[in-house]
Amino acid sequence: MNPADETERSAWRARLGAVFTGRKVITGLLPLAGLPSWVRLLDEAGAQRPLLLGTGRGAGPVPTEEDAEIVLLDPGHHESMTAELRAQDALARQLPAEVVAAIERYDPDGEAVWLLGPFVVNEPVLGRPVYGGRPADWLALEDKLLAEGIWRAVGAPHAPARVVPVDAVPLEEASRALDLGAGVVWAGDARDGFNGGGDFTRWVVSAGDRLAAWSFFGPRCDRVRVMPFLDGVPCSVHGIVLPDGTAAFRPVELAIMRGPGRRFVYGGQGTSWDPPEADREQMRDLVRRVGEHLRRRCGYRGAFGIDGVLTRDGFRPTELNTRAAGGLATLAQGVDPAAFTLLQLACLAGHDPGITVAELEGWALPAMDADRVTKAIAMVPRRLTEESVDLPVLWDGADLRPCPALDAEAAVMVGPSAVGSFTKVTGVSLARGERLGALNAALVRFLDAELDAGVGPVEAAPDLRAVSPTA
Repeated sequence: MNPADETERSAWRARLGAVFTGRKVITGLLPLAGLPSWVRLLDEAGAQRPLLLGTGRGAGPVPTEEDAEIVLLDPGHHESMTAELRAQDALARQLPAEVVAAIERYDPDGEAVWLLGPFVVNEPVLGRPVYGGRPADWLALEDKLLAEGIWRAVGAPHAPARVVPVDAVPLEEASRALDLGAGVVWAGDARDGFNGGGDFTRWVVSAGDRLAAWSFFGPRCDRVRVMPFLDGVPCSVHGIVLPDGTAAFRPVELAIMRGPGRRFVYGGQGTSWDPPEADREQMRDLVRRVGEHLRRRCGYRGAFGIDGVLTRDGFRPTELNTRAAGGLATLAQGVDPAAFTLLQLACLAGHDPGITVAELEGWALPAMDADRVTKAIAMVPRRLTEESVDLPVLWDGADLRPCPALDAEAAVMVGPSAVGSFTKVTGVSLARGERLGALNAALVRFLDAELDAGVGPVEAAPDLRAVSPTA
């Protein structure tokens, strides 16, 4: 199969999407603005008109009643992205009575299927099978305290780390032993479930930092991983475990900025930046080794991502994401997002993916290198607007500046979310070699200046390696 041929790729997508053909589908447990791509995918697959369970409106275009039946839930306010994502599985299994009634009206025969995200486990909900969820033991592998064991198992260079109880004395001893001069990073365990987006990560340098971090982790975790602070470009690399091996893709820049009080401020992902070729290939080799380790360990199938930092000494992995993470979605955006979504769903369900590693890499990798993607986003704890709005802006290479709509070359999209506000830059494409971190930092400055977001000064991480763009 040659997926570069549009006719062959269309037939492949149809085969992967056949699980939805002619079926009723219940989907959502996300803001409505996060669902248009799923609605389009289901329509292309020939599904019946779906039922969407929306947890609010969100930022950006939303499906209409012509596209789907829509039921809105009130998820309440969450203190963090971690809390919001942790709540998804519980919400799916404890739906309000009026939502259950709407589902039974939509699907009185109980023949529908669910299409949900990776933070819901793949066990039936209301007696209906779940597509898109993953096994609980795969989700558990995202515990950051397990990462070092995986790096050791595959022989990957990595920073030293210690896992210690949330107690002042062992934390101080580990921090003193591992500090290479720029402090250490504490990462909390997954005692109460998944954590991400930097919510359970703290950069610790001073005694005051240690006290603040200990006070945070004390009621939330039993153990903490301590490792040296790694300076350099935050980045990720992604792969897909297929029956004949593991496909490995190109690196993705993660716009993790440094904020006031050494706080990590998480942004978006982009592919305009290139690491040196030797580092790129080392990262892709790590993906292959980790993919095969996961296959042997738990029968793993489908997408995963490795986050880390390209330091002065090379790439050093820090965490494993056992799902189709945001970096892979960014890569797929420049290739064929629907094909990648359907491929992941097939892998999770144990269906034949219909493609080999050589076929997938031979098509996707050149396309990912050719079509660079810019996705600058910011999550803000404050509610900046009650409705989704697009603010016209100009990007001058250093700053985003407000301007009249007729003069605008781009926009800043702002809308409500369960944790405050979701924001995104649209209409800006960075040239090859340009850093997403700089654009994401400009977005935060714009939000502070124009909407009083209250994030504070941020800066992008430095690139400490020579850059050699991919030809």
